[in-house]
Amino acid sequence: MKENDSNKPKLVEKKYLVSFILITSLFALWGFANDITNPMVAAFQTLMELPASEAALVQFAFYGGYATMAVPAALFIRRYSYKSGILLGLGLYAVGAFLFIPAAHYQAFSFFCVSLYILTFGLAFLETTANPLILSLGARETSTQRLNLAQAFNPMGSLSGMAIASFVVLPQLWSDKRDAAGDVLFHGLSAAEKADIRLHDLDVIRDPYVAIGIVVLVVMAIIAFTAIPRTQNTEKRVSNRLTLLRLWRNLPYRYGVVAQVFYVAAQIMVWTFIIQYADNLGIDKATAQVYNICAMVMFLCSRFIATFLMRYVNSRVLLALFGIGAALATIGTIFIVGMAGLYCLVAISFFMSLMFPTIYGIALEDVEEDDTTLGAAFLVMAIVGGALMPPLQGAVIDLGTVMWLPAVNASFVLPLICFVIVSAYGFYCARKR
Repeated sequence: MKENDSNKPKLVEKKYLVSFILITSLFALWGFANDITNPMVAAFQTLMELPASEAALVQFAFYGGYATMAVPAALFIRRYSYKSGILLGLGLYAVGAFLFIPAAHYQAFSFFCVSLYILTFGLAFLETTANPLILSLGARETSTQRLNLAQAFNPMGSLSGMAIASFVVLPQLWSDKRDAAGDVLFHGLSAAEKADIRLHDLDVIRDPYVAIGIVVLVVMAIIAFTAIPRTQNTEKRVSNRLTLLRLWRNLPYRYGVVAQVFYVAAQIMVWTFIIQYADNLGIDKATAQVYNICAMVMFLCSRFIATFLMRYVNSRVLLALFGIGAALATIGTIFIVGMAGLYCLVAISFFMSLMFPTIYGIALEDVEEDDTTLGAAFLVMAIVGGALMPPLQGAVIDLGTVMWLPAVNASFVLPLICFVIVSAYGFYCARKR
């Protein structure tokens, strides 16, 4: 037994340890951006007096940036290097964050959306680079487990973003003041009073983005002076057309991209509309964000648990089982009206924890090394699911009621469909193996 354990490949080899730690820190950086932005949908909805479907354009802009830039990022990395991709990604991240300064000055919702769109150009570069780089920093047999470990630091950044939103941004928003009945006072104010509140609140929303922009510049400087391994083949020129053909013929990869689209859509819907779900129960935004933090804590703990379980349970089977668990929790979210339904909504995050990195790792497992960068780009591009589905869910919420259910409850049928597809992908890959 000891001999077998000694022959087992290390999760992270010593020669890659510094690079692994540094690249893993990037996962926290984009996690911060993702999860400080989610509650901004509800904030903009009130502050700019928008319907839920229009406020969800924040997510359309945010995740649309991934869809726009993922493939160009992959082509850039193929031509240059992982390190060049990381530096350019961090630069774009900082530019998008600093654009919040003029956006707040001009008080234009569309300007904020453009700022987020450019910011996520940078995140697309970072994810297209960091995920395959982590996979390559060691043995292929431990690649999926290694990516799950690195991805476990993503929710740490997410928790930081949520904490800033919950304890710094949302409590300071004058537009969310409520009367004794729990109704928002902002809607009944005069135009002049609304203008003053809007000026104050947009400055509050702006500040954390400017702060993270400064942090990103510091990280950029550190990486610029650190050697990053060139684990991809930069000498051999590879035909993009042949790469696309091989990727198309690889069914686990092709279906993996589809599964990733639906998973990301489900994740963003669950985390974006938890505030609207709580609001329907008379809970203010700052308190509702605490439930979002609880969901992220469960997500983080579950990711470490899932990484451990993968030592004993096939990752494909685990993906399918967690998909079933998420679907059951979502059914409770839909049909239980009240606090128990909110608890079910929080519980979904436990089952979502392993989905993104596991789908990612399984999809790329049998992809040829020369095709990995472009293959990774389409899996990052699949994040477009987070741009397309939230506005659709917002349109359902705007209906008020659906049959006998509050519309916000009924809207979670969309994530339910997504989790069924993710579970089906896990079972398909398990049977294929």
